[in-house]
Amino acid sequence: MVVKSRTTAIAPCSTANLGPGYDVFGLALDALEDRVRITRGPPGGGIKIKNSDATIPVVPESNSASLAVKKMAVDFDIGDSLEVQVTKGVPAGYGVGSSAASAAAAAVAFNALYNLKLDKDRLVEYAAEGEIASAGTKHYDNVSASLLGGFVIVSSITATGGSERRFIRIEPPKDLVLAVAVPISIEVPKKKTEVARSILPKEVPLKSVVHNIAGASTIVAGFAIKDVEIIAKGIDDVIVEPARKHLIPGYGDVRQNALAAGALAVTISGAGPSMIAFMKGNKNAKKVASGMAEGFDQAGVKSSRTFVCRPSSGARVI
Repeated sequence: MVVKSRTTAIAPCSTANLGPGYDVFGLALDALEDRVRITRGPPGGGIKIKNSDATIPVVPESNSASLAVKKMAVDFDIGDSLEVQVTKGVPAGYGVGSSAASAAAAAVAFNALYNLKLDKDRLVEYAAEGEIASAGTKHYDNVSASLLGGFVIVSSITATGGSERRFIRIEPPKDLVLAVAVPISIEVPKKKTEVARSILPKEVPLKSVVHNIAGASTIVAGFAIKDVEIIAKGIDDVIVEPARKHLIPGYGDVRQNALAAGALAVTISGAGPSMIAFMKGNKNAKKVASGMAEGFDQAGVKSSRTFVCRPSSGARVI
């Protein structure tokens, strides 16, 4: 097995759910990215974390990048000491796939460092190990998008002998433009994703399920035929978003301002508190982003970052 001494990879931020696609849909965004460098040393030294951000855990068991690396090292019987240096570009805890970006970059870097030649589905499985750090369990929507790029559907296919998970990537429309508003002055709890999942309803009316299935199907059709307006028509969640919107100061103002400025659809990005708007082309993009920031400001959230972006092509070695 041919190995290098050091490899670096980057992975983009992402948004998950896209309204009705809870735990199933992910979309990579080219706004922000994490960088992970893995350096191998003599056997027996374990895993050491170096972070650019003091808020990110340096304990390997609590760090999304090192959890992915640890699982890969165990599975491939690699006993080298490993230094995992994480340079954060994606803010943690705001619903734009921070832990996923670190884990995806780590999995891609480790795969290249040891020339494992793993296929994309296996890399996503390893990257999902990192989500245990933030969500308390493995889930795949953000990591699959961050690693594969584009729009990704997390599919569990039942077959003879059990079920298998597949990650179906669809290239987004070239005229899909997004505005993301990140309310950075809102304090978010540790393991925010786990908290946001805990408030979801345990039972929902059948008509709500039908509504969300119809919306999710419309989104998939829109991506398949490269029609932004069709995608936007499906972004209406009546199950998860109503349970979570109360956690976001300014939710109503942000949404209303974005739509008034020309957005085709607006929804919570992942578990929040960031919000994301969908547009066809960038004609109104700056106006939409400004309106979203103003919406947070109207609710007393005095500091927010806004980004106008497009879908990203995913993680890569640099």
